[in-house]
Amino acid sequence: MLMILWYSRTGASQALAEAAYAGALAEGPVRLLHAAEARPEDLIAASGYLFTCPENLGTMAGAMKEFFDRTYYPLLGRIEGRAYAAVIAAGSDGSGALMQLDRIVKGWRLRRIADGIVVNLGSQTPEEIFAPKTVPTVSLQKCRELGQAMAAGLTMGAF
Repeated sequence: MLMILWYSRTGASQALAEAAYAGALAEGPVRLLHAAEARPEDLIAASGYLFTCPENLGTMAGAMKEFFDRTYYPLLGRIEGRAYAAVIAAGSDGSGALMQLDRIVKGWRLRRIADGIVVNLGSQTPEEIFAPKTVPTVSLQKCRELGQAMAAGLTMGAF
């Protein structure tokens, strides 16, 4: 089963996660779960993960980091080798959040099976940063395709 874990403050990451979920539904079992609700048992029950969150101040959003803080040690040595990918909603760059996420899951020894998707929304002013986001259709489609590919690969045993 594919587990899509997400956190969003302005709606962009949620829209990206929901797009991936829609794509995955056609291919196999999938669960969409907010990072605040995720427990170690949820990750143990899944065979692959798609982490979706915003970048804030050059790193992943604090709520997603808190998810990793809560689950990291209880899962250490228990989910090694499982597939993962990441989607980052960013205002300008996104690479800091993606690198941070990759470093954290390296400790779990997860296998990245797709390049990270960074959706740059170009939000630079305080008003733009805090405003609800509309994600471009092309970005939503990329996430649908990623969700579909991950679910299909997990169902077939490819990863």
